[in-house]
Amino acid sequence: MTKSDKKKDEKTLSKGEENIQNIESKKNDNFLTKKETVEDKLKGIEEKLLRTLAEMENQRRRFEKERQEAFEFGGFNFARESLSLLDNIDRATASFKNDENLKNNKDLDKIIEGIEVVKKDLISIFKKNGIELIECMNKKFDPNFHQAMLELEDNTKEAGTVVQEIQKGYMMKDRLLRPSLVGVTKKRVENSEKATKDKQKDEKK
Repeated sequence: MTKSDKKKDEKTLSKGEENIQNIESKKNDNFLTKKETVEDKLKGIEEKLLRTLAEMENQRRRFEKERQEAFEFGGFNFARESLSLLDNIDRATASFKNDENLKNNKDLDKIIEGIEVVKKDLISIFKKNGIELIECMNKKFDPNFHQAMLELEDNTKEAGTVVQEIQKGYMMKDRLLRPSLVGVTKKRVENSEKATKDKQKDEKK
């Protein structure tokens, strides 16, 4: 074998080793890439699973809240409509008491007594279901519970005090069933004050 042939063989061997190293390097790179890809996929699946579990828990809580509200306020509309029964009982009682033709009737007291018994039973049923009367007389006007129907001049009380109850209001637990219809106080304008204000208005004109 000549020196030339020997050098050729060495170059060929060197290239072969280099090719083998390249192949091994590519295999390692591919292995690492595949490993990273699998880990990424597993991580993505884990994140999706956690999100799904969180959404399921939120849904469960929402459902539980809605179920509780439905249980507590399921009869809300029925209760509101039933308030007219109490209104009619009060009107009937007042009508009987003010009727001149019935004042001397011996059975009037028994009739009114029977109506009052029905009223007490109805109020008792309301209370068992969380329906309570709103106390408003001599209270400060509160738009969350009261609806002002008229203003009454009164300097003996603070302005905005409820001094007349036109229609009773009710709460169902912490929810307003019906506002109280009320009359509230306002300060009486004295004649001298009124005259001064009228004069100021005229001057502006």
